Amino acid sequence: MSEVKKIATRESYGNALAELGDEFPNLVVLDADLAASTKTAVFQKKFPERHIDCGIAECNMMGIAAGLATTGKIPFVSSFAMFAAGRAFEQVRNSVGYPHLNVKIGGTHAGITVGEDGASHQCNEDFALMSVIPGMVVMCPADDIEAKACVRAALEHEGPVYIRFGRAACSIINDRPDYKFEIGKGSVIKEGTDVTIIATGICVDSAIGAAEKLAADGISAEVINICTIKPLDKELVIASAKKTGKVVTVEEHSVIGGLGSAVSDALSESAPTPVKKLGMQDKYGESGTAGELVHKYGLDADGVYASVKEFLK
Repeated sequence: MSEVKKIATRESYGNALAELGDEFPNLVVLDADLAASTKTAVFQKKFPERHIDCGIAECNMMGIAAGLATTGKIPFVSSFAMFAAGRAFEQVRNSVGYPHLNVKIGGTHAGITVGEDGASHQCNEDFALMSVIPGMVVMCPADDIEAKACVRAALEHEGPVYIRFGRAACSIINDRPDYKFEIGKGSVIKEGTDVTIIATGICVDSAIGAAEKLAADGISAEVINICTIKPLDKELVIASAKKTGKVVTVEEHSVIGGLGSAVSDALSESAPTPVKKLGMQDKYGESGTAGELVHKYGLDADGVYASVKEFLK
């Protein structure tokens, strides 16, 4: 794993938009009075005429984005995940999803790593909400490299896309020479034979740490990074499950309707396999630092390691 400085994927989001602005002249960015937090202010500074602050009116913002998409623009709509996926769900469903418009949604500050903002802002439901919309692509990058790749892939993809970005800084894990991002494709971070750990977002780093601890106990864990929740890389998931015989999923999201549910659905159809889902166990988050909360809810390396050990018993 690289020793470079950690960076939050919301920072990657803002930087990627600014970097791609010249290459995609039809790219416009909308924000809901949160440009400093979502980091779209980086794009705003470089392309002020292509940045629209819609104010604290997320539902209207989705409608504006839908209208812009019908004129050939590629709107990237930005707000906290709780507001982009939650508050504006009806508009995303009816104004963006139903007509299958080319709107991209950047949901930042998702999951419990929002920390002290508390349960009201810790969106642990966005994967489920966005995945249920027909034709919506749902992604959750694990690091700076993958986050930037997601933004480019979304711009090149025709149709609605939702990408989750985090507030907390995370390690660089995809600085491998052979790394290549593609919508709908996962990647094997570490080969293993005893158990498969499938993770997304910041939890990929936790899965890698857990695998290292398991190796010290003589347990060989395969670690898979799934960035695209929908469409899921079913082929990779099924192949790994058949190889190891047991699967653990890890996500900073409810265990209902997220990565674990998608993996379980895929396996139940073609390769029934015991699955343990790690995430928010049908409960809200709470106020605290990101590190404290990730540890309390068992989503750090120690927590994943302990859960996998228990599961293998």
